[in-house]
Amino acid sequence: MISRRAYLKLAMAAGVTLAARPGRLWAEADRKLELITRPIPSSGERLPGIGLGSSATFSSTARSEDLDALREVLSALVKEGGTVFDTAPSYGASEAVAARIANEQGIANKLFWATKLNVAGRGGGKAAPDQARAQLETSFERIGKDPIDLIQVHNMADIPTQLGMLKEYRAEGRVRYIGVTTTFPQQYQGLERVMEQEPIDFIGVDYAIDNRTMEERILPRARDKGIAVLIYAPFGRTRLWDKVRGKEVPGWAAEFDAHTWGQFFLKFVLAHPVVTAATPATSRARHMIDNMGAAMGRLPDDEMRQRMIAHIDSL
Repeated sequence: MISRRAYLKLAMAAGVTLAARPGRLWAEADRKLELITRPIPSSGERLPGIGLGSSATFSSTARSEDLDALREVLSALVKEGGTVFDTAPSYGASEAVAARIANEQGIANKLFWATKLNVAGRGGGKAAPDQARAQLETSFERIGKDPIDLIQVHNMADIPTQLGMLKEYRAEGRVRYIGVTTTFPQQYQGLERVMEQEPIDFIGVDYAIDNRTMEERILPRARDKGIAVLIYAPFGRTRLWDKVRGKEVPGWAAEFDAHTWGQFFLKFVLAHPVVTAATPATSRARHMIDNMGAAMGRLPDDEMRQRMIAHIDSL
């Protein structure tokens, strides 16, 4: 089985353009690989299963003066059929830079914009309503889209104030969907309470093949309450890459159309039926193309997912 690096070298050597479908690299002309989409439970609107996050490397690149890489990665997202772009005012220059690029390229209205609200900070403090409203209006001005598709309260901060404000914006038609996010275990219990008590459309949480806590309570509750789920850190940030460095993707991964480690990890996440979309961050177009390959073709079944877990645990 070819590695992610070798796969990407093959793509470049073959002269593959950003518009090329990843599945075509594997000469699977006998069957068309369809883009996997998932419905938003509260509306039925369908989203591609893989999107783009703007923290980590995307954020650090956004702070630089050379933005060609981000132009290429956003273009690749759209050309490969992706729409979901997850960002936040706290991700440095990501929201502003991505919005400027998307508008320059004429793709802003092709994106499902998912941004966040938090003026309370991580310490559990109170959010000043005037500051929260100012942050929201800045996001509207940057993105140039009204309504914005999704705004979530970042890191469960001051839910009464900030989610209350988002409910007002949704009622006014200025935001289509609202939700809350967290990647902090100490906030999971609070997240459950919000899911139970508040009329939210989305949650954003961390989930990966070696980080399956969400399967215990959060994902079942999302299923029962009809809440869409965005997945953050599907690669365990860099944890999974460190684990598989220098190792080949197992040959049996081809049984669910995974040809690189990136696709292996993303298909595991997307195979959970409650997951709406995974949004790994990247600042490289070739990685964006590779990631979108995880939203093509087959997904592992439950038995195969257990085999995948056992394999990663064995490394």
